[in-house]
Amino acid sequence: CMMCAGAIVLARIGRLVFATRDPRTGAAGSVFDVLDHPMLNHRVSVTEGILAEEAADRLRMFARALRIREARSTKLRDR
Repeated sequence: CMMCAGAIVLARIGRLVFATRDPRTGAAGSVFDVLDHPMLNHRVSVTEGILAEEAADRLRMFARALRIREARSTKLRDR
């Protein structure tokens, strides 16, 4: 996200490793590329795609669990 990318730059972190990009709000090359912006005086080496499939599976399972929990919660409120 934009705030995380800003914190990484301000903390002078030299390397970022992550699994998958966020196509909606990513700030490390997907929507924005804050970590390589020419106006900033710090550059971050970015490595992406590490365990990408495993991470995508976990995110899908997490989102599914949230939807199920929300559906159950809604049913209980409607009673």
